[in-house]
Amino acid sequence: MGEPDAVPSIEELVRLRESLPPEVHFGTSSWNYAGWQGLIYHQQYPKTGASGKMLAEYAKWPLFSTVGIDSSFYNPLSPKTLSEYAAALPPGFRCVSKVWDRITVHTHSKMRDKAHAGQPNPDFLNPELFVEAVLNPCLDHFGDHLGPFVFEFQAITRQQKVTPEGFADLLDRFFSALPREAPYAVEVRNEEYLTPAYFAVLREHSVGHCFNSWTRMPSIGEQLDLPGAIGAPFIVARALLRPGRYYAAAVDAFQPYDKIRDRNPELRSDLVRLIETAIKARIPAYVLVNNRAEGSAPLTIAAVARMLTEGTERETARS
Repeated sequence: MGEPDAVPSIEELVRLRESLPPEVHFGTSSWNYAGWQGLIYHQQYPKTGASGKMLAEYAKWPLFSTVGIDSSFYNPLSPKTLSEYAAALPPGFRCVSKVWDRITVHTHSKMRDKAHAGQPNPDFLNPELFVEAVLNPCLDHFGDHLGPFVFEFQAITRQQKVTPEGFADLLDRFFSALPREAPYAVEVRNEEYLTPAYFAVLREHSVGHCFNSWTRMPSIGEQLDLPGAIGAPFIVARALLRPGRYYAAAVDAFQPYDKIRDRNPELRSDLVRLIETAIKARIPAYVLVNNRAEGSAPLTIAAVARMLTEGTERETARS
């Protein structure tokens, strides 16, 4: 596991932020973590009902200029919640929002819908439902803070009979029907779906591939090396888990998320390379880190920012 990374001082955080191009956006998967007390949060918050206030303090941490809104995966956010979040954020602070799983689940599971478990989801990739329930409320109440919407497709089994070619065709029809008023990205949990056809469809619709570190997915670096992996005018990455590790195991091992518990040099290097690719292409990079990646998402982000700064300083010294 190794020794935990040093907690950065506020002076170091400010220096790191100033060294990064403005197009580099670091953030975390959600923000409601009591273990961040003293690192991100310096006020005491109740366990429930303070999400907006916590978000306001979250946005003041120097290295954060985006955040992953994960709760929208389970239900669309209400206009009241969207307005509360908008009021908590500084102008132009753009968020990466997960799309309601009613749109992205192919077959209902026992965990999410016992009554219909095993049945096909009639709203899978329903463009009208997405626009009505997700996009329009966000445009109306959260427009200044809209970063990419992430369509997360959890692992689709062979029994569901969605071939890589069929999945690419489904995406093509879906994105053809969507308005271009917001940026979109696709996150898959099936390695076999990372085909030339998949990347061609995303490129045609200016949709990003969400580079993700997950149990059964190739590393972010391996995804980056695939031909056509970057076809949108932005990059999105979600560093979630070490490949091969399961989510529940990471939760048990890493709580309360106040320190690095499993340093992952490969993941850090992959994120640096991904960000450097975005910088060279002059496109925004939204990089989200989960606590379950190494143990503490803010400390992982600080470590990656240090690596980027050190790389920039070495390049400057050579020139």
